Amino acid sequence: MTSALAKTLRMSALALSLTLAASTAHAEQFINILTGGTSGTYYPLGVALSKIYGTKMEGVRTQVQATKASVENLNLLQQGKGELAFALADSVKMGWEGDTEAGFKGKLDKLRAVAAIYPNYIQVVATKDSGVNVLTDLKGKSLSVGAAKSGTELNARAIFAAAGMSYNDLAKTEYLPFGESVELMKNRQLDSTLQSSGLGVASLKDLAASLPITVVSIPKEIVEKIGAPYISAPIPAGTYQGQDADVLTAAVTNILATHSEVSDDTVYQMTKLMFENLEELKAAHKAASDIKMEEAIKNLPIPLHPGAEKFYKEKGLL
Repeated sequence: MTSALAKTLRMSALALSLTLAASTAHAEQFINILTGGTSGTYYPLGVALSKIYGTKMEGVRTQVQATKASVENLNLLQQGKGELAFALADSVKMGWEGDTEAGFKGKLDKLRAVAAIYPNYIQVVATKDSGVNVLTDLKGKSLSVGAAKSGTELNARAIFAAAGMSYNDLAKTEYLPFGESVELMKNRQLDSTLQSSGLGVASLKDLAASLPITVVSIPKEIVEKIGAPYISAPIPAGTYQGQDADVLTAAVTNILATHSEVSDDTVYQMTKLMFENLEELKAAHKAASDIKMEEAIKNLPIPLHPGAEKFYKEKGLL
């Protein structure tokens, strides 16, 4: 073989390897899952989904991003900085409408739904010695309402407005994530916390194991004043240590959302694999026990993504 021919062959082999590498890199997909604080419900479920997608979707890399939850997640989706996000239905509705008071700069027109999943319960928990039993007892007490303009804090605003109350009725208002709120309560620096989450949230289980608590009631008539997507629902007895009776509160559905620029095939696979692996999600957090395929397309405040729509049509739900 002449040296010129050998050189040509080497050059051809190099070109081919570079082409193959480029096509492989191009084929690899990235799924960033936007969740919430690590002590909430979104985060462990996001981690479970990340593992499912990472092992069962070919050529996919996944990442779980801890955030301030609903409002931040929806803004990030609009910017194309995530492929899947957890968010409360009322926050999704406000984002779609471009509610600036809720923390959206304009209409989030790229939002698309994957599924309605489990309900979030607005869980108000107070230290036993604070004497708080029902929502109106919070007057003159200190309360953490979640991060400012988070989905949880938007829930707090809605609940207070319906009860004819405002943050001005409180002795002190803190805007803290779940875990930090609980630490203040353990240190007797805070009377109560409002946490919008699935039942059995880790932060409140930790609190209940540390000191005597009261799960605070939000009466049905207050919830009915807010209207959809809020409903009145009980926190079952025994959800938290020391809770010996059902306690009425407000609940609102969570939505898994994506954006219009994520491919139909990717969203189809994400939707399909979630429902095929619900047991793994339930193992991550018991809130996933309330995820039902037949409920997934009901009362969505934004359009379904075509990839998710394809899955539900295959299942005879559309």
